[in-house]
Amino acid sequence: MMTIGGAIGVGLFLGSSITIRLAGPGVIVSYLFSAVIALIVAYSIAEMAVTHPVAGSFGVYAQTYLNEWSGFAVRVTYAFVQILAIGAEVTAVAIYFSMWFPSVPQWVWVVAVSVGLIALNGLRVGNFGEFEYWFAIIKVITIVAFIVVGFGLILGVGPAHAIGFSNLTSHGGLLPNGLKGVWLALSLTLTSYMGVEIIGVTAGEALQPEKTIPRAMRTVTLRLILFYVLSMTVMLSMTPWDMMGSGITGSPFVLAFAKVGIPYAARIMNLVVITAALSSANTNLYLTSRTLFSLSQDGYVPRALESLGRNGVPHIALMVSSAGMAAAILLAIFAPGRAFLLLYGVAVAGMFFVWSIILLAHLSFRRSIGQARVAQLPIRLPFAPYPQFAALIALAAIAVSTFYVEGLDDSVPSFIPFLLVISAFYWTVKRRNRSRSKRALKAIS
Repeated sequence: MMTIGGAIGVGLFLGSSITIRLAGPGVIVSYLFSAVIALIVAYSIAEMAVTHPVAGSFGVYAQTYLNEWSGFAVRVTYAFVQILAIGAEVTAVAIYFSMWFPSVPQWVWVVAVSVGLIALNGLRVGNFGEFEYWFAIIKVITIVAFIVVGFGLILGVGPAHAIGFSNLTSHGGLLPNGLKGVWLALSLTLTSYMGVEIIGVTAGEALQPEKTIPRAMRTVTLRLILFYVLSMTVMLSMTPWDMMGSGITGSPFVLAFAKVGIPYAARIMNLVVITAALSSANTNLYLTSRTLFSLSQDGYVPRALESLGRNGVPHIALMVSSAGMAAAILLAIFAPGRAFLLLYGVAVAGMFFVWSIILLAHLSFRRSIGQARVAQLPIRLPFAPYPQFAALIALAAIAVSTFYVEGLDDSVPSFIPFLLVISAFYWTVKRRNRSRSKRALKAIS
């Protein structure tokens, strides 16, 4: 449920306003292609998670099977990306609330939501997990209800006239912007699946990971694909894609119900997308604090970040993880119209890097443990290593395509300096630790 909670969020409920504008109904194809890449990454990390169910997850796998730099870089990048994502998600909540309270400034909602999420993450892990379970349940039930009600309207179940599927083809065709639009939409549809790697992060705190991880991975990935593809099909059948608006001013899912005129349906859907954004931010805050905790244990960041409260929560790491919320507050005050994409866009390139490191670590993991042990794994990626190579090429190509998507064109240029800075920091720490070791050896001799 934490994986579903992390994956189903603003990428689908708010980011789809951009992907629909890019690809029209062809965005359904974009979601299907993205699902294939996500599935490869999910199975890759699941194989490693059942073998090494540890805190730090893919950062530890990268350090073990690639090198120390990649283990450090992927964890720092993941923490940075999640911090930005948290800011984007609380910004999304503020955008949703503006439907009901248009006169209230966005920063008021961002502050209120941030305080509540920090307090929730300060609870014991068991209590936190219970809250997140119900957050995720609300999302799942709502998406299923949206799909069922939508197909009812499309097929004419009840007194209303059948909407049919004509909206998918009558407004410029299924691919109104051609295959180019479908490809450019991948830059954001792929991020809707980013969250499947949470399985690896939670493996260290899961009971019987050799059983729970394979079962969770198989069911979660299938559900995500069905939810995304079916919900987009329903939404675009209910409302013509070119009537979805031209900016990030609300969720297309809310707009779809508003257009068909079902009483109170749009308001109920708006409440649900608020819950969805809260759930994703809640999960990402958990992930970031645990990633920083892992980095602290390895000595890459101050030891204070591995300090645990009486309830077992790394409270200092939690406060550092809330930095994205502080950024969201500032952006909500000074750039409310651009806040979401400024935060979300920079995170996109970082997640491409994280997924690429996961795939490279898995390739090395397979070579290291040998075919005999691979055959004994409770979950295996078919046809490896070819799917990993295909996914790596696709990720690189999609990263390049962000230059041609308005709002994401600064994603890669913003990430490269960040990667250079953390790499320089890594080598500085490495050299300092080496010098300390030499001095210690001299003192002993």
